[in-house]
Amino acid sequence: MASRFFVLGLLFGICLAADPSPLQDFCVTDSTSSVHLNGKVCKDPKLVQAEDFFFSGLDIAGNTSNTIGFLVTPATIPGANTLGIVIGRGDFAPNGFSPLHTHPRASEIVLVLEGRVEIGFVTSNPENHLFTKTLEVGDLFVVPKGLVHFQRNVGEANAVTITALSSQAPGLIRVADASFGSDPRIPGDLLAKAFRIDENTERQIQRRFSIDRKDYEKFY
Repeated sequence: MASRFFVLGLLFGICLAADPSPLQDFCVTDSTSSVHLNGKVCKDPKLVQAEDFFFSGLDIAGNTSNTIGFLVTPATIPGANTLGIVIGRGDFAPNGFSPLHTHPRASEIVLVLEGRVEIGFVTSNPENHLFTKTLEVGDLFVVPKGLVHFQRNVGEANAVTITALSSQAPGLIRVADASFGSDPRIPGDLLAKAFRIDENTERQIQRRFSIDRKDYEKFY
């Protein structure tokens, strides 16, 4: 009986898992610390200043001169440590896109500031239902935690978004990276079967991915 209650308690805890609530008013990141833990070491509260809670620069356009025409500029705010939020600016060149990816530890909310952006996410198995929406300036869209999603510029000019995520460390898993860029590699015959392609095609994709990867990594 005790073990049964333990399992139920464990499952209940997993269901409620999220960034832990802070135990103090704030925990400004101590950038001089080399200690690794779940979060970042707190700066001495007596040394904290208003600047620790401030970021300037999201009005500056990012450089989208890469293979996908997309760049994220994160707002680095030491005072956001332990608060369970991150925010950033997304810049899209015409036809630029944010490839299929997932954030395993966070939900996401996207606000369009300029242009027209199509956004979509896919539900989990077995439905795999695709929800998509074309957003105009001032529109918001929410992506549930952990689901595969994408964004792309469907306007004729540049597009700009502001994105907020519900975790200090939302994580990022790009479908292409995970499938064709793992180290060591996932066996080619397994990838061919999973994607229902022949092994020669899989090798061509792998070679193309290897060539583009250095540039591909710059946009995140």
